[in-house]
Amino acid sequence: MEVEAVDEGRLGKIVVPAGTEGVAVNAVIGLLLEEGEEESALEGAADGGADGGNGEAKVAPQGAPPADPARAESPRTEGPREGAEKAAAGPAPAGGSGNGSGERIFASPLARRMAEKAGLDLAALSGSGPRGRIVKADIEAALEKGGADAAPAKEKAAEKPAAAPAPAPAAAGAPDAPHTEIALSNMRKVIARRLTESKQQIPHFYLTVDCELDALLKLRKDLNERPGADYKLSVNDLLIKASAIAIRQKPTVNSIWGGDKLYQLSDIDVSVAVAIEGGLITPIIRKADQKGLATISAEMKDLATRAKAGKLKPEEFQGGGFSLSNLGMFGIKEFSAVINPPQASILAVGAGEQRPVVKNGALAIATVMSVTLSVDHRVVDGALGAEWLQAFKKLVEDPISLML
Repeated sequence: MEVEAVDEGRLGKIVVPAGTEGVAVNAVIGLLLEEGEEESALEGAADGGADGGNGEAKVAPQGAPPADPARAESPRTEGPREGAEKAAAGPAPAGGSGNGSGERIFASPLARRMAEKAGLDLAALSGSGPRGRIVKADIEAALEKGGADAAPAKEKAAEKPAAAPAPAPAAAGAPDAPHTEIALSNMRKVIARRLTESKQQIPHFYLTVDCELDALLKLRKDLNERPGADYKLSVNDLLIKASAIAIRQKPTVNSIWGGDKLYQLSDIDVSVAVAIEGGLITPIIRKADQKGLATISAEMKDLATRAKAGKLKPEEFQGGGFSLSNLGMFGIKEFSAVINPPQASILAVGAGEQRPVVKNGALAIATVMSVTLSVDHRVVDGALGAEWLQAFKKLVEDPISLML
């Protein structure tokens, strides 16, 4: 995973080697030098850095930045795969350098040594460096004032007792029953984190409707049997197109929550869940409403094949404004899917099966499919979600409109 350093400077020392697992949150992973500082300033600077407690140097933040609404990031799967990492909201940036409340103090190695030599308490200083970091100039300014702004560290320590350390979260122990321990892949960790955040932070609600499939199945059969046809349409291909056209009719569904505003996406990009070894990923059919069924089918087959081979490019699975997950091929009658942030909705598709229906007052048998729309209630209200499902159902049951 790449981590972008937001502070200025040059990398003076790598504390945590690439590929290291189990690095603690807020641990020092690298040290940056300020302009004019030499590598010798870092001698001993990383001592104890693994626990993240002393913060001797600028630390590249380990949280990913919030999703860029303009890109409609999503899976940022994470779907749910690595693309999900970029969509996940990162921690709030550090504010002041220190306030004496036991919070971590951010200071350059040079500033820390100067303060220690002069007996100054860094917690009493305000930093002028990037993101409030205490730098050499701040120490010099405090010394020019005779240390009035920063009482000696020993005196400050005596003024108030150290805050009690926060209790560590209890880790689930190994079960008593016989078991095999399986290490989590990075992809599985991202899936767990992203979807947990989705359920905790997004107010989901669910709408289910039954769609008769017989007309759509007949259209698919007729198109696949056309002389000279160089395509093989799947039911999912037609559902992708139906979803896209329904979004065009109800565009608010194609929006992202922005805190104090909504971002309604201009392009209708449909993410389609694909199961791969160890997880899933959501490659995207871009501008699906503007593409023909044969094009959608060819793109989906190519994306799914390369997804299973691990050969997708990031831009092919990062983004999207709406997701579709189909478990019908496994005989699942219906299910509810977890929203793929930062998207606001996902359609869960069940299997088509023969069911009794009433037509014109008489009992008949039809192929029926249940679909469930999971919706972010901050973005889409119940009535709008129902209107979208109504539009989708009409397109599925009168599929000739998919050809227009």
